[in-house]
Amino acid sequence: MKAITLNDVITKKCKNKEFASHFQRELLVNEIAKLVVQLRQEARLTQQELADKAGTTQPVIARLESGADSRIPSLELLTKLAFAADAKIKIAISHDSARHKVAC
Repeated sequence: MKAITLNDVITKKCKNKEFASHFQRELLVNEIAKLVVQLRQEARLTQQELADKAGTTQPVIARLESGADSRIPSLELLTKLAFAADAKIKIAISHDSARHKVAC
């Protein structure tokens, strides 16, 4: 009997367009969370320091970094965070899903 992997289940579920849309959104939210953590750590800032420099609050930074917030942050907020950390925003749209082990 062949073992069923998580990738197998997700691939099957992704045939449903609604599931695929929600799944892609969650991947995006998690990718943004990782990028915000990396941005802050590379700038050697605490959540509070980044929030102060970006004109927002520490709980906003915490929510972004947790990836648990279903809202996708605005480009304006991401730009403020990048500026506060002396970084630049770089946006790319790609058909390459190789970065993710599982994608719809």
